[in-house]
Amino acid sequence: MSAALADPPVRTPGTLALALTVNGVARRVEAEPRSHLGDVLRERLDLTGTHLGCEHGVCGACTVLIDGEPARACLTFAGACAGAAITTVEGLDGDAIAADLRAAFNREHALQCGYCTPGMLVAARDLVLRLPEADERRIRVGLSGNLCRCTGYAGIVRAVTSVIAERRARGIGPVSGAERALGPVGARIGAADATPVARPVPVPAKAPAAAPASVSDLGAAFTPAHSFTQTIDLAHPPEAVFALFGDIEAVAACLPGAVLTGRPAADEVEGGLQVRIGPIGATFRGRARIAHDPERLSGTVRGAGADAGGRSATEGQIRYRVGPGEAPGTARVLLDVGYTLTGPLAQFGRPGLVRDLAGRITADLARNLDARLSGAAAPAAAGLNPLRLLAALVRARLAAWRGRA
Repeated sequence: MSAALADPPVRTPGTLALALTVNGVARRVEAEPRSHLGDVLRERLDLTGTHLGCEHGVCGACTVLIDGEPARACLTFAGACAGAAITTVEGLDGDAIAADLRAAFNREHALQCGYCTPGMLVAARDLVLRLPEADERRIRVGLSGNLCRCTGYAGIVRAVTSVIAERRARGIGPVSGAERALGPVGARIGAADATPVARPVPVPAKAPAAAPASVSDLGAAFTPAHSFTQTIDLAHPPEAVFALFGDIEAVAACLPGAVLTGRPAADEVEGGLQVRIGPIGATFRGRARIAHDPERLSGTVRGAGADAGGRSATEGQIRYRVGPGEAPGTARVLLDVGYTLTGPLAQFGRPGLVRDLAGRITADLARNLDARLSGAAAPAAAGLNPLRLLAALVRARLAAWRGRA
């Protein structure tokens, strides 16, 4: 065992002493509070199979298992993993699925330079465990967060497809089990000074399809991880705008990506919202509690939802207030948005990107609300067009860069 693997005998001031289980072995390691898990694995534990590529959570080269869930090591603070079980590609040497994947990658010429391969194998192993059948479309979606500059992906997809098909033909079905409680990026939250018990390489137990989140789960102590503010200006009186906001079905028809799955009650609604951030898309289904204050022309929508297929979840709150606009007879709607996002989508949901997307969605919402208030034909079910949103974001960023030049 190299000296880099030895546990430090003395804690350096200003560092954290983290107790982890790494590849089935209980370890205690020092790290600065700002250290990311990828740096700790490579520099403190000499596990250089975890590659660091973009270091923005986009390329997927640094993907590891945290308590059995694939996660980006470059975005994960090591301090958030206290008490967690970490599995790197080195920890999969004796794993049967990883062995099948390595053979298939070799057979299908699914690697060239090999830099993306450790993260690709970790992500592919999760697909082999989780997918019920060898569905090429779902495999491509599942691997869309792992970028490869060499192969063109065809050999990678063939390799993963063949392993899934072979295992299902042998009667080995997808893994299912009780849902785990997830902390930051899949890490199990524990005490920093806890001594973990050595355990074998974790095998993910995937949760069954999630039921819509219950409104009763939304405790009064909810504190959003991120928040931002949006405004909508409408050429209609504030009273008319507030009355429209009281019609949940009408507002849902105007909101891109929204759909109602049941007839709304006065203070509760069940439905879903389709979103796409980076290469990952999700349809969150759940419930929301609604409150209106006619005296103050304000209200609150608070809800929680889960994406059963992608294992992402969200909880959020929107406070809105309708007031007079700059011109007589117009209205300005102030939206205060707070949300918490967990699961795979959180790896790509950087707050700045979410705010940009929210701004584009709000612009579409404003146009549809104006059309309905003007008595125009009711807008068709508003779909969320990720390509159009992405093009708008690129144009906005280019304009901002030119302005700074």
